[in-house]
Amino acid sequence: MAVTDEAILKIKEMITSGRLAPGDRLPPEKELSESLGLSRSSLREAVKALEVIRVLDVRRGDGTYVTSLEPRLLLEALSFVVDLHDDHSLLEIFGVRRILEPAAARIAAGRIEGDELQALEHLFERTSGKGGIEALVQHDLEFHQAIARASGNDYLAQLIDSISSHTVRARIWRGLTQRGAADRTIAEHRAILDALRHHDGELASALTLSHIAGIEDWLREASAVTTGDDVPTRKDER
Repeated sequence: MAVTDEAILKIKEMITSGRLAPGDRLPPEKELSESLGLSRSSLREAVKALEVIRVLDVRRGDGTYVTSLEPRLLLEALSFVVDLHDDHSLLEIFGVRRILEPAAARIAAGRIEGDELQALEHLFERTSGKGGIEALVQHDLEFHQAIARASGNDYLAQLIDSISSHTVRARIWRGLTQRGAADRTIAEHRAILDALRHHDGELASALTLSHIAGIEDWLREASAVTTGDDVPTRKDER
């Protein structure tokens, strides 16, 4: 095992064991390196690596702190990696959505109520499809994000958000080129909402799977016959 990897694991163990909690300041470099049996150079490299993935926050002139460790922060590294993928990875991203989002919908159906359900209903009611494709895609993002949050699993919700936000360009492309795409999206959202309202997890999951798979199938067919600038590029998807 590389020395830096060993240093990372030792800092990780300090966090998972509770010796360091979210928001805590790490001991001074000299003290920490001695207590962990590490060289100061390997400790510095480990701190840099953990800073990149938002586990640690290095504050110049103040010290190094454990971050809040919230899912939003920890999954930023995933978003960065997804940004580096090429256009054809869009299909793989939709494949991941097809696995995660039906599961989130199933969980959400079993627990959604009160304010969460009302907010989702109001979100749907504000969507008419008359505001243009970009407005509809924004609604689509918010609709799926709300369902993911209703699952009560912050990591699942943030993971879905990180992945889904990279498919905006493809969804706009579909809305502009596929006849009836807007009406179909609204109808599918209505059906998913009805399943959630009735707490039918299996139906909510199946409808979400069909909804995402429909976009994925269209993208696969469109990509097979489209080349050059017509293909939605990664850098334009946000």
